[in-house]
Amino acid sequence: MKHASVLALAVLAAGCGRGEQARHVAGPEVAAGDAAFAAKFREQLLDAKPGDVIEVPPGKHSFDRSLSLRVDGVTIRGAGPDKSVLSFKGQKAGAEGLLVNANGFTLENIAIEDSKGDGLKVNEAENVTIRNVRVEWTGGPNPGNGAYGLYPVKTRNVLIEDAVAIGASDAGIYVGQSRDVVVRNSRAEFNVAGIEIENTINADVYGNTATHNTGGILVFNMPALSQQGGAVRMFRNKVVDNNTENFGAKGTPVSSVPAGSGVVVNSNDDVEIFDNDIAGNKTANIIVSSVYSTGYKDDKAASEFDPYPERINVYGNRLSGGGDSPDGLDLKTLKVALYGLNGSFPDVLFDGYVNKARKEGPQICLRDVSGVVNADGPGGYKNAVKDARPYACDLPKLPAIDLKRG
Repeated sequence: MKHASVLALAVLAAGCGRGEQARHVAGPEVAAGDAAFAAKFREQLLDAKPGDVIEVPPGKHSFDRSLSLRVDGVTIRGAGPDKSVLSFKGQKAGAEGLLVNANGFTLENIAIEDSKGDGLKVNEAENVTIRNVRVEWTGGPNPGNGAYGLYPVKTRNVLIEDAVAIGASDAGIYVGQSRDVVVRNSRAEFNVAGIEIENTINADVYGNTATHNTGGILVFNMPALSQQGGAVRMFRNKVVDNNTENFGAKGTPVSSVPAGSGVVVNSNDDVEIFDNDIAGNKTANIIVSSVYSTGYKDDKAASEFDPYPERINVYGNRLSGGGDSPDGLDLKTLKVALYGLNGSFPDVLFDGYVNKARKEGPQICLRDVSGVVNADGPGGYKNAVKDARPYACDLPKLPAIDLKRG
């Protein structure tokens, strides 16, 4: 992880304490698509100093290659996500729209459109704020769209709020291999995964709307990454009608997510799901599963990776509809066998992979749900069980995330 020097952090903190003002770097007043702005903005990113606030004026500003920032303590600020737009529709070079390797980074009031790869990637950084940012692929769902909209990875103390992500071919709002994260009051539509928290420790995801994605909100652990995640709270979200056909790249873990998935917990421990509105997701409103159900294999990581979801606490949600038209032949066949042509899966679908050596069992605790099906994934869905009694348990509440700044 990239760290600013102790001296640099002390200087920045001291400056804030004295009330010193940041250096504002105003962008030129330009018309939409003016090439002069693209050149000037790129120069501002290269010449930035800690504490700079780089202003992006209204207009649709076009870029043909990636932008990058490697200076700590910089803010990029637009006039609003419908006014200041960084467009990469004609991008010829680079893997992202904007790539940031810097601590104390803020991006706000701006849009990133049609990048060749990820919209915004923030790598190995601390104290990241992404506020009122829209990332969109304007042609709608398409396998050729970039994988991730907002993509902090290997970061710490991350706040994403009032964001919008549309059209990502993997995840619209994604936080991976990170620690101490808040994603709130944001909207994800027409992505494969609306919001995804992957291999991340300590995250609060609340006040968001995930709709018309393949899967609404995903909490995943995958092998062969720098850490396993856990301790994720998900509350006060609306996860509704996530039934878009999966358009993810074949072979990626997200390509295994069935269309019609509301909330998916995969190989993660210590996840708390409460006070959400979850409805109309045609495979199931809530899916609890193991990496074995994704088709992903990495033999090198097998001995070090815990594939089983454990200590999953679901209670106090408002669940309705869903489960009536699951995606994939196996699940369709299972639904008909258990509930008939016109029936529906209950609120929770569990793939049935458990660590048989664990004395406590998986501790998947379900309250206020219509029922649960253990689909018997290990047995090829041949001996599914509808008994809800093994899931009548309680778990201690997880603590709220306290983001530290300064």
